[in-house]
Amino acid sequence: MAVYTDVGSEELGRFLDAYDVGRLVSAKGIAEGVENSNFLVITEQGTFILTLYEKRVDPADLPFFLGLMRYLADRGVPCPTPIAARDGQTLRTLCERPAAMVSFLTGVWLRRIEPNHLAALGEALAAMHEAGQGFALTRPNDLSIRGWRRLVTACGARADEVEAGLASELATELAALEAAWPRDLPRGVIHADLFPDNVFFDRERLTGLIDFYFACNDFLAYDLAVCLNAWCFERDLAFNATKARVLLAAYARRRALSPGEIAALPVLARGAALRFLLTRLFDWLNQVQGALVTPKDPREYLHKLRFHRAVRDVGAYGLP
Repeated sequence: MAVYTDVGSEELGRFLDAYDVGRLVSAKGIAEGVENSNFLVITEQGTFILTLYEKRVDPADLPFFLGLMRYLADRGVPCPTPIAARDGQTLRTLCERPAAMVSFLTGVWLRRIEPNHLAALGEALAAMHEAGQGFALTRPNDLSIRGWRRLVTACGARADEVEAGLASELATELAALEAAWPRDLPRGVIHADLFPDNVFFDRERLTGLIDFYFACNDFLAYDLAVCLNAWCFERDLAFNATKARVLLAAYARRRALSPGEIAALPVLARGAALRFLLTRLFDWLNQVQGALVTPKDPREYLHKLRFHRAVRDVGAYGLP
């Protein structure tokens, strides 16, 4: 989450007049994240999250995102529920941007991750994958293998401003992944961005999955690869195979992994590391002046990419 667009109290009050949520009490920008402008909105009747969708989000994708959240919430997945205005619409306009409000979930995201949290995450991710199988709308993953070459080209030789030789390394890595990328694995709706700050906990209990604005249709195991990168490296960037084993085992208890998915984990994890390296690199090189957000250092994911590149089998992830 982030704040790129300021919203005045009068503008917000007029926006809320279309909803049955009572008058505005307070609103505060949420500075974490990189994509949209987000606000914690408190009204006379409750607490909500308001999102203004910025330029990187295609408005044509918003019915997929909002419909998916409603679909999953109706099937017991703990995720935000879009709030409909009195005219029944969940998507409106504020400050000349598409905007929507969703329900507020209790809990906080973890600063210290223990293996038991990985068990809850694996169970919740598998449940989300199962629940999403019947969702009628589809959206391709624009930030998977077919979209990475565009990012490599966009960053170009400027990648060497971050680390000498990075431009060449990215080109070589992309070519290797294009040759090795799986072609036939189980597919479905995935979150595609399930970082710790997108998962809420109340003590040991997982209370919510949030920020579905990268959700799409892709290999289900790719979601696990994203989580291996986001949850299983320690602060010193050492990989924790125990956490990986707990995550994968908990997921498999709910939804069994096929032999092909297990075998593909190293290349999927390598690809997921490249994906976040590239988007962080692009944002690092193209910072938005005045945005209340700090771009994340892409070198974290360069380290993770190099780790996965050296993996020879799934034993590195705690699997037999």
